[in-house]
Amino acid sequence: MHDPDAAYDADPATPKPRRYAELAERVRGLVAGEPDAIANLANVAAELGAWLPDLNWVGFYLLKDGGLVVGPFQGRPACTRIALGRGVCGAAAATGAPQLVPDVGAFPGHIACDARSRSELVLPIRHRGAVVAVLDLDSPRLARFDDEDLAGLEAVVAAFAPAIDWVRATRT
Repeated sequence: MHDPDAAYDADPATPKPRRYAELAERVRGLVAGEPDAIANLANVAAELGAWLPDLNWVGFYLLKDGGLVVGPFQGRPACTRIALGRGVCGAAAATGAPQLVPDVGAFPGHIACDARSRSELVLPIRHRGAVVAVLDLDSPRLARFDDEDLAGLEAVVAAFAPAIDWVRATRT
């Protein structure tokens, strides 16, 4: 069960894998028993934004009509639509592979929705084997994300994604 009063300040001395395991449990509790996909994605984005340091944007892009459309997020206004294969999010959706980008300025075709972003991590989300969305995290700090963040966030996605009605969430 989700405890909204639990502290968001994870002890920095706690190893990342343990902090991500705690975060996975928190998001699992957030979506438990709630059938509305948008409500669940909004709460997950809020929890990630509150729990993870050094982010300036975190949220979802949903695959609709052959492209990505912005979904629930925390941060400044975002690009509304992104073509598959374009930018970091489009690359993750088109290839089905996570994109860990230490310096977005060095990423060919990077889309600068927020000029403060310096590094980015995008994870594709699959339903029945197909990419249906991406989780996008941006940081104003170069090289903010590493392999431990990637592994931890993959576990977080695995904790909430099965509870989401992806058919309804991606319907136009």
